[in-house]
Amino acid sequence: MKVLKSLLLAGAVTFMYACNPAEKKEAESDSSESDSEEVVNEVETSTTEDYVTAMAELSSASGSEVSGKATFTDLGDGTVTFKITLENATPGSHAIHLHQNGDCSADDATSAGGHWNPADVEHGKRAVDMKYHAGDIDNVEVGEDGKGMLEMTIEGWSIGGDESSDILNKAVIIHAGADDFESQPSGAAGARVACGVIKKG
Repeated sequence: MKVLKSLLLAGAVTFMYACNPAEKKEAESDSSESDSEEVVNEVETSTTEDYVTAMAELSSASGSEVSGKATFTDLGDGTVTFKITLENATPGSHAIHLHQNGDCSADDATSAGGHWNPADVEHGKRAVDMKYHAGDIDNVEVGEDGKGMLEMTIEGWSIGGDESSDILNKAVIIHAGADDFESQPSGAAGARVACGVIKKG
């Protein structure tokens, strides 16, 4: 009799498990989704960490009170994303250029030298003219609150690439006025009112 009861109990357990395959599939599905999420998260984290970055802290020059920060991210395809934020600038348009020397020691930032121009071409407007300095960027608009921001993706730059594209140890210069993109050699943008050296990381 005991043997019969044991056999009946084992059969009932087997029947209950066989009649509820959905729970088994659901458990397997949950496990699979969890594994997939972990793989996706690992890929996204790895991709973000693979980007090379740089930054420049901007300090005032020529008696201004301008300050700001420029950040750079090398996308690995011959382009660099660029973002700059300014504070305490006069309202209006201000030219932004990269200059050849990573040196902001002079009070008027003239220690940064001229525009970064490894191709030795004339000054121009990026993405419009056929030729322009590697350091030609654009104008940033500053509001009545003294704040301005500009974001761009720039072709031909790199962080740590060859000399013709590497932006490291160049100076980010903010000018008192707008770049007219025509006057040589620097767009008649006026005094240098902020300067910062581009450093990796």
